[in-house]
Amino acid sequence: MKYLLVLAVLWVAFLLWRQGRRARMHDEAPPPPATPAVPAPQAMVSCAYCGLHLPATDALPGTGGKLYCSPGHRQAGEA
Repeated sequence: MKYLLVLAVLWVAFLLWRQGRRARMHDEAPPPPATPAVPAPQAMVSCAYCGLHLPATDALPGTGGKLYCSPGHRQAGEA
């Protein structure tokens, strides 16, 4: 009977140790890596002088509704 009691105490101790180990492993798990947000596509236009494609937000307007990639190309295109 004494051996049965010792075996039961050891079994309970083992279960408590195992439960604590699982809890520690769960707490130490690294968070999943965050996925970077993909920016929305931008409208692309081409420079009226050199034909370079660039986002419409970066284009410089010229006369006659033409778009240019730089101030130098805008001056050369309007000359």
